[in-house]
Amino acid sequence: MGTVAARPAALAEARQVQPLKPRYWPFALPAVLVTLVVLLPFLWLAILSFFEAGAFSLVHYERMLENASYASILSDTLLLSLLVTGIVVALGIPTTYVIVRQPPMVATIMLACVAIPFWTSLLVRTYAWMVLLQRKGLINTWLLELGVIDRPLRMANSFSGTTIGMVHIMLPFFIFPLYSAMRQIDPDMVKAARSLGASSARAFWGIFLPLAMPGIMAGALLSFVLCLGFYVTPQLLGGGNVTTISMKIQQNVTMYSEWGASSALGVVLLVLVLACFLATQWMVPRRLRS
Repeated sequence: MGTVAARPAALAEARQVQPLKPRYWPFALPAVLVTLVVLLPFLWLAILSFFEAGAFSLVHYERMLENASYASILSDTLLLSLLVTGIVVALGIPTTYVIVRQPPMVATIMLACVAIPFWTSLLVRTYAWMVLLQRKGLINTWLLELGVIDRPLRMANSFSGTTIGMVHIMLPFFIFPLYSAMRQIDPDMVKAARSLGASSARAFWGIFLPLAMPGIMAGALLSFVLCLGFYVTPQLLGGGNVTTISMKIQQNVTMYSEWGASSALGVVLLVLVLACFLATQWMVPRRLRS
C-alpha cells in the first residue's frame, strides 16, 4: 500500500520543471532570440503610444475613449471576428467529423481538398470573391436564372460579402487543428456508448464532442485572432463600408503619419489577443488541456 500511495507523489515530483544546467544554456539561445524579436517591437509600440510631440501624453488613448468612431471600429472588428468564427465552427465541426470517419486514403484526399485554398494567394482569392459577389456576378446570375430572387442581392462592398470571403479563408485554419484533436479520440469510446444504449446523436454530443473540445477551442481561437488583424479582405470586399482596427492603423500611418495613434491601436489589438488567450485558458478545464 505504501508503494502504491507513493507513486502519485513520485510522478508529481518527476513532472516538476528542473532548472536548466549552465552547459545547456547555449541551446536556449534561439528561443531567447525569438522572444526578443517578438517582445521588442511590442515594447516599441507601447512606448510610442504614450508620446505625442516628444512628450509623455495619454492623448491617443483619450482620443479613442472620446471619439465615437473608434468605438464603432472596435465593435465592427469584434462583431466581424465573432461572426466569422461562429460560422467557421458551425461548418468545420461536421466537416472534420466526416473526414475523421473516412478510411486513411479518403481522409488524405479530403484534407488535400481542404488545403487547396492555401495554394492560391490570399489576394487572388479575395479578388475572385469580388467577381463572384458582384451584382452581375455568377452567384446573382445563377440565383436569378433559378428564380430564387427577383433582383440582384447586394453582397459585394458590404459586411455580408466580407464575412463570406473571410469564412472561406478561415475554414482550413479551423479544420486542421480540429482534425488532429479528433484523430486522437479512441473510436471505441463511442462504440461503448452505443453498446450501452446511446443513440448516434447522444454518443456524439455526450462523448465525442466533449473530447474534441480542446481542438475546437484551439481552432476557434486561431480563427478569431487572425480575424482581428485581417486587412486585405475587409479592405477589398468591404468597399469602404467596413472598417477594422487594422485598416484604421493603415489609415493613420499612410494618410496622417500618426505613428503614436497607430501604436495605441496596435497596443489595443495586442491586448485583445492576449485577453482571448487568457479567456481560452480559463474556459478549457485543465483535464482537457493535459
